[in-house]
Amino acid sequence: MSQELTPEQISRSNKLQKRLRSEVGKAISDYNMIEEGDRVMCCLSGGKDSYAMLDILVNLQQRAPISFEIVAVNLDQKQPGFPEHILPAYLDTLGVAYHILEKDTYSIVKDKIPEGKTTCSLCSRLRRGTLYGFAQKIGATKIALGHHRDDIIETMFLNMFFAGKLKAMPPKLLSDDGANMVIRPLAYSREKDIAEYAELKQFPIIPCNLCGSQENLKRAAVKDMLVQWDKDFPGRIESIFTAMQNTAPSQGVDREQFDFLSLERNPDAPLKGDVAESDLPAFDFVDIANNGHINLDKAARIDVVSTYSPK
Repeated sequence: MSQELTPEQISRSNKLQKRLRSEVGKAISDYNMIEEGDRVMCCLSGGKDSYAMLDILVNLQQRAPISFEIVAVNLDQKQPGFPEHILPAYLDTLGVAYHILEKDTYSIVKDKIPEGKTTCSLCSRLRRGTLYGFAQKIGATKIALGHHRDDIIETMFLNMFFAGKLKAMPPKLLSDDGANMVIRPLAYSREKDIAEYAELKQFPIIPCNLCGSQENLKRAAVKDMLVQWDKDFPGRIESIFTAMQNTAPSQGVDREQFDFLSLERNPDAPLKGDVAESDLPAFDFVDIANNGHINLDKAARIDVVSTYSPK
């Protein structure tokens, strides 16, 4: 039963919706996520993130300068105790087209993964394969997932710490077979904003008992680290995400991303940038060698105090 919100809560909900709508709209624009005539398949898990994504996309759909279709899809993975009635009942109130799929991936995961081991990887692969296939069946041109900014950052650190790779979740991704385009409209949105918005909107959250029952997952440890950083060093998470948007392959060490082997110096290039100041006066290195000391100008910007030449 939904509780009536106070005026302050209504005001806060409206502010959060405006912020999330702005962030989602910017992400869609920056990465060209949704185009005229798209059929967007919104994948709903029953968690706060996918609920918020659908809510914001429906809101944007009413204001967007382009026309696109939204189809909500939930995959019932037959987890014991899964409340099958909740999502259809909620979606009926929205008037959004939806499909509820059933596939017993739960039994497969429990059979293949030893007790106590992380099930997330296999579970996500099975779910992804089912959803990719269904997207093609219904003619969806985009598959929208509810991953947010914190998910993207966490994934980067997980890959750094445990896989030796510097990669995360891209806001827009073409599947390996080229048949499906995945988008993450919440890529610019913070998890804590989504969590607060979901609580105020009173979304009927369905917990994932398969993953949530496992302790000490690596992602949980990384999440805790980032939460602590956010408390101790305000702005650090924003800085990390900004850094992810400003990569410089030539300043890294990945030979696949930058051709270090072919680098050649240009002896005729003018001195500039981090090499030297463009307005420095000319000087003679022979004079430096002979005298052992040279002061180029009164500011003493370059001061060679001694030289040595081995015999």
